[in-house]
Amino acid sequence: MARDDRLIAEVAARRDELVALTQALIRIPTLNPPGRHYREICELLQARLAHAGFACELLRAEEAPGDSDRYPRWNLVARRDGARAGECVHFNGHTDVVEVGHGWSVDPFGGEVREGRVYGRGACDMKGGIAAAVVAAEAFLAVCPDFAGAVEISATADEETGGYGGVAWLAERGYFAPEKVQHVIIPEPLNKDRVCLGHRGVWWAEIETQGRIAHGSMPFLGDSAIRHMGAVLKEIEERLLPALAARRTEMPVVPEGARASTLNINSVHGGEPEPEEGFDGFPAPCVADRCRIVIDRRFLIEEEIGAVKGEIRALLEGVREGRPGFSYGIRELFEVLPSMAPADAPIVRHTAAAVERVLGRPPEMVASPGTYDQKHIDRIGRLRNCIAYGPGVLDLAHQPDEWVGIDDMVESAQVMALVLGGILAR
Repeated sequence: MARDDRLIAEVAARRDELVALTQALIRIPTLNPPGRHYREICELLQARLAHAGFACELLRAEEAPGDSDRYPRWNLVARRDGARAGECVHFNGHTDVVEVGHGWSVDPFGGEVREGRVYGRGACDMKGGIAAAVVAAEAFLAVCPDFAGAVEISATADEETGGYGGVAWLAERGYFAPEKVQHVIIPEPLNKDRVCLGHRGVWWAEIETQGRIAHGSMPFLGDSAIRHMGAVLKEIEERLLPALAARRTEMPVVPEGARASTLNINSVHGGEPEPEEGFDGFPAPCVADRCRIVIDRRFLIEEEIGAVKGEIRALLEGVREGRPGFSYGIRELFEVLPSMAPADAPIVRHTAAAVERVLGRPPEMVASPGTYDQKHIDRIGRLRNCIAYGPGVLDLAHQPDEWVGIDDMVESAQVMALVLGGILAR
């Protein structure tokens, strides 16, 4: 039997193992924020990978954003060297999941199997992808024990809140340097028949309008920051959003609506703070002297970050010029430039060939509407030969009753095993 056929069969034979590992990962509630149970999930993967001959490092991202003694940011990096020198293929998956939310019909951390699906928070984003990468590596080692180079698997923290306690921290310490790692696959849920080349850019900022407190019965003696913010929101709604919607990118971003620039208002805070839980009294009658919003601006590879920021500042200056008493402040939270691997990059070519071999059709080349940890591998690690490929339907991420298809995981793992064979066992 040819090598590729043996790899495909070896993964298929591990179907039950793949399901069991996915369930075990889902049952560890790695909620972020605040960042729970990171060490527990890393230790589960460490025990399994050590048994397969991987040398494992358990690393705490001390002093990273969010890291504390109560919620330490733990990461796992596992490496299995081959029989001789060669290139390194690295699979990176984030272990954190977002809040559960409402509307579930199953236990979010039960890992229930029903009608060919595994259900649970993080099932598709991205514990099914981590499990598929692990099983793919194990199948490859069983079929090709004398391979050249190295296989690495990392399980990292905090992707859902920017990745600064995970991949960014590792990249700053050389774990993704091009001389150490040559190929990276991130098993994000972009659908098993797609290869994701990169993502749009993002800029988050907090805008504050300022007013003057006064008694609510005499608002004319104060100056409402909430009313000032209303003028800002009106400009965003009526002028900025239509302008952004008219811009289009040549990046193959999916879904279609994300091929335009977008802006979301993540939060609004103004006036008195929310009452403490259990307090059932009335609020005090005050004019709000502060109002804040957080904006989430997603921009295109054709847009320059300075122009993105300048557009917001120009909007605020326009409001200030036309509105008596208006004053504002702006605080930048973080920014990520668009990232995209070349369409002819080695990892793209190998993965596309493997998808066609497993599924019988070439993959669609896409880009992600939101960022993921490729941004740090590119920006800090200086490694552009990086893609996202994994099981799971993108639209299910962060939804109630999140699930990953078992057949999708098996076929994605077969693709990953073929990539390892094509690069390391030539």
